[in-house]
Amino acid sequence: MSVSVDFVVLLGVLAPLVGALVVLVADVIWPRQQRLPYVLAFVSLLVAVWAPYQALAQGRGDTTSTLCLPSQPTAVCLYSVSSASALLQVVAILGAFLALLLAWPSEEHTPADRTSVMVMLVLAATGGAVGVAGAHDIASWIIALEIATVPIIVLVALPGTKAALSGAVQLLTTSLISVGLLALAAAMWFVATGSLLISADTVLRSAASGPTRALLTLSVVLFLAGIGFKLSLAPFHAWTPTAYAGAPLPIATFLSGVSKVAALAALIVIIQALSSLGAAGVAAVAVLSVLSMTLGNLVALRQNDVVRLLAWSTIAQAGWIALPLVSPSSAATRAAVVYLSAYVVATVLAFSVVVAVVARYGQVRSGAAAQIPGAGIADLSGGLASGRMIGSYSGLLRRSAFLGGGLALALTSLAGIPPGLLGLVAKVGALRPVLAEGWWVLAVLVAVNVVLGVAVYFRWFRVLLADDPAGFTPGPERAHPSVALAVAIGSALLLVLSVMPAWLTNLLG
Repeated sequence: MSVSVDFVVLLGVLAPLVGALVVLVADVIWPRQQRLPYVLAFVSLLVAVWAPYQALAQGRGDTTSTLCLPSQPTAVCLYSVSSASALLQVVAILGAFLALLLAWPSEEHTPADRTSVMVMLVLAATGGAVGVAGAHDIASWIIALEIATVPIIVLVALPGTKAALSGAVQLLTTSLISVGLLALAAAMWFVATGSLLISADTVLRSAASGPTRALLTLSVVLFLAGIGFKLSLAPFHAWTPTAYAGAPLPIATFLSGVSKVAALAALIVIIQALSSLGAAGVAAVAVLSVLSMTLGNLVALRQNDVVRLLAWSTIAQAGWIALPLVSPSSAATRAAVVYLSAYVVATVLAFSVVVAVVARYGQVRSGAAAQIPGAGIADLSGGLASGRMIGSYSGLLRRSAFLGGGLALALTSLAGIPPGLLGLVAKVGALRPVLAEGWWVLAVLVAVNVVLGVAVYFRWFRVLLADDPAGFTPGPERAHPSVALAVAIGSALLLVLSVMPAWLTNLLG
């Protein structure tokens, strides 16, 4: 049996994976080169973005496929990229690019071998995230999803600190549970459909009988639970704050962005296949989404550590990302992709500013924190003095219009209020499928969470406008050039997309 292979279509997956191998080989040949792994990684990511860019350029409704098997009446393709999945792939590659920019300053203080390992793992996870968006058979889908997950566990544990190991253990535990649920769901899928293909036609042929339909529904529930761990949907969210707090900030940035792209891509592949079952096949998404955004917002309101605040924000935003999928339609899929794109850009920008502020405050003596109103014992161990407490951002908008403005734009985008109009457009788009399906009770609960979300981000935004803490002297005013570049890219994207949100939505129709 001949297989049709188009390596250009697979370039988005192959380039990061090949780049990871090249980084390891280069480390053997030039073991003391600290910057070479980053250069190789940036080149591989620029090559990788070509394939999804080509898919987006073809326009809505066109699908690019490869790994096609001859079949009757039409060929069956195991890898297919639509405009929605192509945009997810672009966002994953962009997230990895920005995370590596944030990690670059650490090369001065990190052993060369650890730098190459870190870069290699980031590239491998990116390749998995890109692959899962295009996979259309169960085996490739699960393998790509785990390739996107397992390297992140190692990345979180790489510093070797107690906090990092604690976060990695929690992430490992939930990942094992997740892959177990996904394997069981895949087995039920195969029993119900007799095929490893994930497609609406496969479901439609198998959903006629009652027992088969019940088995498919149970398979869907298990798929949702397994993906819920990776998307940080409540009640599968417990690992998220610990992993974010323990991981290095660039890795937490990568975890908040690229891993969520992989999870949503995996969920969309399943949801699109279930479109023939109607809304009943994905009703559990409604419960998970509203539970996640409510719990995430309520706990985020009480967080003073900005990294933990962003972790709980991720949990709340995961509910918004999944919300449109209560409607098994192409419009709902596009709304979820647009929302995830807005979330990733805003969250990565917020993390970029946090990285810059932590670097600026890193040289401040812990004793200075004692002069700041509200600083407690926990702050002295690395809170305000390390730039991770919310009080460290007091007056940031006045001290640095560049960093403060970037963070303000990110927070307003996440809240969905001006000037972050992209977030507002994304929220309206996420609500439209809910109203179209007649989920009015869900819409009311979501409206309540809109108010809670504004309170979460306005609490941090208000600090940016406050006066500087008396007696607290920040470190160097300028961020590292690579961190400044990450902030500039994120700010520019949010500004352009907030002024012209139709440009993003028109990509998907």
